[in-house]
Amino acid sequence: MDINYLLWLQNFRNSINDAWTPFMEFVSTFATRYLILAVLFIYWAVNKKRGLFAISSMCLTLAVNQLVKLTACVYRPWIRDSRIVPAGDSITSATGYSFPSGHTQSSVGIFGAFARWHNRLWVRITGIAICVLVPLSRMYLGVHTPADVLVSVVIALILIFGLYPLIQKCFDNTKVMR
Repeated sequence: MDINYLLWLQNFRNSINDAWTPFMEFVSTFATRYLILAVLFIYWAVNKKRGLFAISSMCLTLAVNQLVKLTACVYRPWIRDSRIVPAGDSITSATGYSFPSGHTQSSVGIFGAFARWHNRLWVRITGIAICVLVPLSRMYLGVHTPADVLVSVVIALILIFGLYPLIQKCFDNTKVMR
């Protein structure tokens, strides 16, 4: 079923002559290269507590992601089925195992943390939009299956909602934060 969905996306991508590919590559690149800058900016320039929550969430999601990847050892879609042809330079930039998606898990971990913590509606909407766009971009580009991204989203959300009360408790207890 996962491969059939990727083949459907690939046919769609081909039917529109890769019109969305540059945007989807930007979304995927943004999710890894510029993500840390957003977290550091929040920490240094906006709010130390929110920044610390985002940094903690990012580190935890990346660690859990690598642990699951090395335990599951699931190959990339084009290795599992030769009919899958990733878009653009995705075949060279997507390395390692496929399951779960690191891009998805780290972006949902960080921007999900922003959406969870922040009270402003536009920040929450932006965070949620990024949490949706990154998994879609990974499937559109043909480097992850729906199972890869769905499990990544679930893991990241569990970590966010599990970490949030712990961070709040640390902020409420000044002795812990010294």
